[in-house]
Amino acid sequence: MNTLSMTHEDYLEAMVMLGATATQSIRAVDVAEKMGVSKASVSKAVGVLKQKGFVDQPYYGDITLTADGVTYGNKVFSRHRALTRFLNKALGIDAEVAEQEACKMEHAISDDSFEKWMAFIDSLDLR
Repeated sequence: MNTLSMTHEDYLEAMVMLGATATQSIRAVDVAEKMGVSKASVSKAVGVLKQKGFVDQPYYGDITLTADGVTYGNKVFSRHRALTRFLNKALGIDAEVAEQEACKMEHAISDDSFEKWMAFIDSLDLR
């Protein structure tokens, strides 16, 4: 699977959070609002994600994710939620700070390390 920059991973994650799937579309303006960026920035990112095979968007139409986009976006979102929960619940870090720091960490940790971390988190039963 293609790997993406942190920024493009954030776009995919935001799209997943907004409910985008292969059959459920979202609007670029909603992505822009969620991420606090301009529509032009979304358009540029969508172009890259489209070229890499993660999103579909007809000319000036709504955005849907490809199967790879759904998989990749859900992976990033899952990491984000797990890391946020760990930082907040296990370590007692303020929820807002945990959210911001998890966003940075989700991009840096390898798949193998994340799987091991998840096994540890699951053993703590932080739900």
